[in-house]
Amino acid sequence: MRNQKGFTLVELAIVLVIIGLILGAVMKGQELIQNAKYKRLVNDLRGLTAAAYTYYDRYRAMPGDDPKAGDRWSATYPNILNGNGNGLIDGAANSTNNTDESVQAWRHLRASGIIAGDPNEATLTRPSNPYGGRYGFSNRNFGTGTYNFVFVDNVPADIGRRLDEEFDDGIWNTGSIQANADYTTGVRDIFYRF
Repeated sequence: MRNQKGFTLVELAIVLVIIGLILGAVMKGQELIQNAKYKRLVNDLRGLTAAAYTYYDRYRAMPGDDPKAGDRWSATYPNILNGNGNGLIDGAANSTNNTDESVQAWRHLRASGIIAGDPNEATLTRPSNPYGGRYGFSNRNFGTGTYNFVFVDNVPADIGRRLDEEFDDGIWNTGSIQANADYTTGVRDIFYRF
């Protein structure tokens, strides 16, 4: 009898099935991770919108735009300034200029205790989103008027499209969820109106 070396077809089939199961588990794991990131993004957008409205209910002004915030907190937090009280959070959403209402919005929310963080940090750090970008506040003309929004940058285009389709009209430049460009490829800045 000859001594056979190598694998039988049954052994090879078993190995291929095991490899297939491992690949299937990895792919499913990736899908779970992507869904968790998306759910966190949605929850963060809703939470930041709720924080802005909570501030408005408490102080009768939008965070950052509050004309009495500096009077209220500047003795404790000297970096907090008054807003102009026009109802809009002015300044670029990704601004680092302390005099911009978009920066002051974070300081006002933190000083009020609505969100966590140091309202007096020298250079304000905006919270990160699950896709490696940051959140911000500002205002934008949405085609039907100018409104405040929560800004989120570095969002993959397919995620922006999914968000827009689930919660708005699915069109990048209309409705209450808009982007800086069509949802084709790459990453986008998303504007979530409130």
